[in-house]
Amino acid sequence: MNRPMNTIDDGTGQRRVKREPIFNVPSVLAWIVGTLWVIHICRVYVLTVVQDDILLRQGGFIPARYGISSNLHGPAWLWSPETYAFLHGDFVHLTVNSLFLVIFGAIVARRIGAGRFVLFWILSAAFSVVVYWLFNPDSAIPVIGASGVISALMGAAARFAFSKKRGFNRLEAHRLPYQPLSAVLTNRTVVVYVVAWFVLNIISGIGHIGYPDFGARIAWEAHLGGFLFGFFGFVFFDPLVTQQVGRRRRS
Repeated sequence: MNRPMNTIDDGTGQRRVKREPIFNVPSVLAWIVGTLWVIHICRVYVLTVVQDDILLRQGGFIPARYGISSNLHGPAWLWSPETYAFLHGDFVHLTVNSLFLVIFGAIVARRIGAGRFVLFWILSAAFSVVVYWLFNPDSAIPVIGASGVISALMGAAARFAFSKKRGFNRLEAHRLPYQPLSAVLTNRTVVVYVVAWFVLNIISGIGHIGYPDFGARIAWEAHLGGFLFGFFGFVFFDPLVTQQVGRRRRS
């Protein structure tokens, strides 16, 4: 596998090649991914079936909780719009999400820093399930998984990570300028990327991919909400945009 390289001075006046590591994950993302795995391992190997079912019901997002006549009212309505993103159906679900988090979460985290990344995670998780709730207000099936947040990260990446000339480089993407909508629509790479994302989610949405063993599900509506949040909302998190606005005002 080819890896980007640059050169550094070794102290003798000679230049030597410095190899970038294949896995270079920001610490905030490493902590989040590690937490996802610890939670799932505990669910599988520590909790009983009954305890795990209670955790899914209390930690998963259930739209019906917010109905006026619902019998599901309880304190879980406060935390479940966030905690659902830390629960996964099985190790395959968790592994796939972890890989996408490493790919797209890393470039966003490098660009905006740990504090903004955590805020982005919190808001995108909530926005994703709000959109899901709008489509399924009466559903009593728990929604789980970080896919909504991942979709938000992918939407955010569409605004800066794809160069017209050089395509996508995960180790350099965070340094690229923010692209306004007019530039995005004329960037063939971004257009193909966005179209492919929507096609894949439409296909998955046909069957509402879920996990019938315990009744929880992930859904295309949450993915859509996350992607729209990242695509249109990332501008408010991007420090490079803030710097550009500041320079314009000073000039």
